[in-house]
Amino acid sequence: MPLTLWRDISPLGQPLRRPGSKSPHILIVGGGVTGLISSWVLLDRGYRVTIVSGAWASDEQRLTSQIAGALWEFPPAVCGQHTDKISLAHSKHWSMTSYHIWDGIASIPSLSEASGVRMMPSDFFFPETVESDKAQLSKMTEIMASGVRGFYRGIDIADERGVDPSYGAVDAYELLAPVIDTDKAMGWLMELVESKGATLVTETIKDDLLEIEDSLRERFEADVIVNCTGLESQVLAGDETVYPIRGGLIRVINDGVAFPKVKAALTITADAAHSANEIIFLVPRNDNILLIGGITEPHEWDLDLTLDTPIIQRMRERCEKFLPGLENARLDAEYPFAQGLRPFRGQNVRVERELRRTHSRIVHSYGHGGAGWSLSFGCAQDVATLVDEALEDVPARPMSETVFERKAAGFQRLKGGR
Repeated sequence: MPLTLWRDISPLGQPLRRPGSKSPHILIVGGGVTGLISSWVLLDRGYRVTIVSGAWASDEQRLTSQIAGALWEFPPAVCGQHTDKISLAHSKHWSMTSYHIWDGIASIPSLSEASGVRMMPSDFFFPETVESDKAQLSKMTEIMASGVRGFYRGIDIADERGVDPSYGAVDAYELLAPVIDTDKAMGWLMELVESKGATLVTETIKDDLLEIEDSLRERFEADVIVNCTGLESQVLAGDETVYPIRGGLIRVINDGVAFPKVKAALTITADAAHSANEIIFLVPRNDNILLIGGITEPHEWDLDLTLDTPIIQRMRERCEKFLPGLENARLDAEYPFAQGLRPFRGQNVRVERELRRTHSRIVHSYGHGGAGWSLSFGCAQDVATLVDEALEDVPARPMSETVFERKAAGFQRLKGGR
């Protein structure tokens, strides 16, 4: 049963189930969106939670979670150099769980304003008909049956949005999708988990968690450790397949003065473009800012891009050709350009118990790529299940055995007052 707003988690400032002095204590490592939402779910289940992070969301030094485009997509663009069918199957469930919870938050005006979450038309354009690509046709069919709101297909979307017909879009569909102002949302999430009882500790952990598990648990009096560290999992999870894909976003003023105000997300994704260099990513961040993207540069670790870097200039020219009028856009003077490293891994997202040592009480959730916000609540639900299993000393199993497969095999999920 998917995680549900108000039944399983509450966006209000107290836990749904209050912990007692003997309630298990969970140590979350990582203060990004994955760590904060995992903490939220565990707090509302009645656990005590401490979050350790080397840095926290701020306007001075933004985390990867703040730099993310944060446009929901089904299934999100999680594929790195290798396609893992197990992870992709999981991602569909994770993304739809997250969709409904973000939608629920956005439906309440006061919560939408506080969290920076809103539902917005999201338009996907294609250089050929969807039917000509079996993968795209399958994806569209699943979207239509998934329960998303506002699905519509028709190339007239391009005319409505002012897309240049010479750019070559011949097919399109639209749905209502969560769009998140990440600066506002990260601040809101931090305040929320603190109000529910989480303790935030500023500390950088630099060792493989398996090697320091016993000492770390003893120092924090933790029953279970949850790793949500993104790229740092290359070391902290001993996972050499973890790697970055560098991205950059230009921020311009979207007030309707210099060009017609963009009121929908407009995209040509990497899996729909003729090449990865043809990605179009135009997303209103909030009422006043439009994000212009995007690029994907695997294994680039340096954050040394500028507005004058050739790949960024080409990105902007591509988007200006796609949406006439955008060439007149004024940069956001305070924050004109964002760049960051998306945390990928060889076999995509990992939400799994530690397998290198029997009876380890480490749970991993990392490798979300550019889809941390899209997968957040679904992954957190599975993290909570794995925490339950670790506390009950259920043997760790690989991610290929989903919760649903375990049920089919007679495995009963562990529940109960915490």
